[in-house]
Amino acid sequence: MKIFAKIRGLYAAIVIVVMVTLNIFAFLIFPKKYYKKIKIFFTRIILALLGIRLVTEGEVDRDAKMIIMNHSSFIDIPVIEATYPYDMVWIAKKELFDTPFFGLLLKLPDNIRLDREDRKSLVHLLKESKEKSKDKTIAIFPEGTRARGDKLLPFKPGAKIIADKLHLKVQPVVIVCARARFDSKKLELNPGVIKVKYLPSFYPDPNTDWLKELRNRMQEELNKERATLCPAR
Repeated sequence: MKIFAKIRGLYAAIVIVVMVTLNIFAFLIFPKKYYKKIKIFFTRIILALLGIRLVTEGEVDRDAKMIIMNHSSFIDIPVIEATYPYDMVWIAKKELFDTPFFGLLLKLPDNIRLDREDRKSLVHLLKESKEKSKDKTIAIFPEGTRARGDKLLPFKPGAKIIADKLHLKVQPVVIVCARARFDSKKLELNPGVIKVKYLPSFYPDPNTDWLKELRNRMQEELNKERATLCPAR
């Protein structure tokens, strides 16, 4: 029943606020070389307390310098941090960095700020991405925001520009049933399985519309996996 999902959603919000607060304090106390272990520790606790079990499929490519994921729930970020074994930096909207308190969760690990209203932002984005991709993986949600339906939103060109200009190897990642488990907009929690599927990595051909083709491929994977794990009611 929806009333119980709402109650569980409120519980989830409290858990997330408390764990994020502790995570931020850990960032302030420990050196940056421990940040990835800290993120894995806290994200796995969050998921366990929310009754979410992760199932992974596919191999993580250590040489891939960009991972591209679909986005439907706030829980997507903890899910990826909990399953991806290597250090990463997220590309996120400037507005998220400016959020009181929670913005620290983005600022302290040196994630990449994207200001869509600043024409010089692309230069800054490429410069930061080039520097940080030397020893970390760039993580990006090309939809730009959380999708509400079963269809992926159009992919914004930022991921293609970065990968093409910097010649980065890309690995697509499909997150299945995240919104069905935790709808962060409706604040409803329904414990269960979330699947993370790592698709084969590739070097994009700048002369092709590979990002659009990738969106179609990820949509096919989502449709297939959802039919089993969280079919529409």
